[in-house]
Order: sequence, then structure tokens, then C-alpha cells
Amino acid sequence: MTVNPESLATLGGSLALAGGLLGSAIGIAIAASAGLATLSEDARQLRNVIILASLPMTQAFYGLIVLILILTTIAPDLPASGNEGFMALGICIIATLAFAASAIYQGMVCASGISLLPKTKGQILTNSMMLAVFVELIAVLGLVFTIMGFTLVEIM
Repeated sequence: MTVNPESLATLGGSLALAGGLLGSAIGIAIAASAGLATLSEDARQLRNVIILASLPMTQAFYGLIVLILILTTIAPDLPASGNEGFMALGICIIATLAFAASAIYQGMVCASGISLLPKTKGQILTNSMMLAVFVELIAVLGLVFTIMGFTLVEIM
């Protein structure tokens, strides 16, 4: 039985989206859980809680970008035989792990910031966002390296 390279590439893009969605859901849940405890102490922090709890959501969009790239550019141009499908799948697995891990750990950073909002009267918001951006950078690099990987192995 032969494996269709287009199917492998599509599987990879789907995994990237699934990793982004799963990681985002877990990261948001971690941050939102801390948000509920914070809001029980100080309901005026709702805006800040929403800002920090929503930050891990972006990794889902990165996964969607990879899937769209696969479906529109990569998969249609793959030769009927060869290893390009496996290469695309491998690249997407790396993206999947980057998106999922980044979102989960970003949720943890945001949860820490959220828990300190009442104590600092909201002054920790900017610092928390800056530290969460460092974790976000791993997902951004995962997206950039995925696109570079497709280019370097001449899949695109």
C-alpha cells in the first residue's frame, strides 16, 4: 500500500491545528482558573484577567495558518510519489509541539500574573504581559521555522 504524500501533509497540518487548539484550551483554562480566584478577591480586575487569560489563544491561530498553508500551497504541489509528504508531516509535528507547549506554559505565566493582580492593584499587568510574550515567542519561532522548513526542503 502506498501512502499519498498529500494526505501525509494534510495530516501534518491538521496536527498543527490540533496542537494549537489543545494547547490554547489548556493554557486559557489554567489562566482562567487563576482568574476566578482573583475575581473573588477583587472584581475590579476583570479587564486585566480577561487580557491575561486570553493570551494563550494565539497559538490556535498559528496552527490554523500552518493548516491553510498546507492545504493551499504545500499539498496541491506535492509529487504523487516521494518523501515530501513525510517531510511535511515531520515539520508539522515540530510545529504542533511548539504551539501546544507554548500555549500551556504561557497560560501558567499568565496565571501567575493574574494571581498577583489584587496584591499589586493591577500594576503587574504590563510585566505579566511582557513575560508571557517571551513564551509566545516560542510559538512564533515554531511558525517561522515551519515556513522555513517547507522552503528549505523545497516543498513549497
